[in-house]
Amino acid sequence: MIKMKHSLILSLFFSFFFFALNTVSADNKVDSRINLGLTPSEKADFLSEMRQMLTSIQGIISGIAENNPEKIINAARYSGNRMARATPKSIKEKTPVAFKEIGGPTHMMFEELVVRAETDDMETLTEFTGELMKQCLSCHSLFKVSD
Repeated sequence: MIKMKHSLILSLFFSFFFFALNTVSADNKVDSRINLGLTPSEKADFLSEMRQMLTSIQGIISGIAENNPEKIINAARYSGNRMARATPKSIKEKTPVAFKEIGGPTHMMFEELVVRAETDDMETLTEFTGELMKQCLSCHSLFKVSD
């Protein structure tokens, strides 16, 4: 029963996450998010990082569903401080303070999840992953990478 509860909660998170990523609403409203103004090369690097963060979230959710702390730890590590430090300098220089105020804590939450996975129960990890995903949604609702 608990496993089904975790799966349902996580499914809802993903549904909401992908809904929030939609750039034009059903009634064709204009996307008013802030464009980060990246070059094509920077955009490729940046979007690769975003896909890795989504891959980390998927691995974390799978680890929770499987009651597998090691899987959660391995998935979360990819999107923690290592990723933040590896972001190209040119991208860091272009991102506004508001972006950094969301991005930095998000990477730290992945790091915190690594530590928590060693001791916390799966329900607590599910709740924390939900909080982590709120960070993702905040950023995606404010910023975009356009051509």
